[in-house]
Amino acid sequence: MSNSSRGCDDRTVRQRLEAAAIDADRPPALECVIVRYRTQADRCTITPLECPENARTTTWLSADLSAVVDLDSMR
Repeated sequence: MSNSSRGCDDRTVRQRLEAAAIDADRPPALECVIVRYRTQADRCTITPLECPENARTTTWLSADLSAVVDLDSMR
């Protein structure tokens, strides 16, 4: 994977979907990074391990921790 201005992956969407279908048996290696702030909500970002650090908050899923709930509490 390369570090392009579009994100972590220069492949087309179709190529990424085809690769995901092939690799469906293997779960993606994800990392959860939590950044704590003094004056605003803490933020959780989930990224693939291979993602360059400078693309994490613009390419992958980020959410304020105040918007995240425990899965068991929602069942």
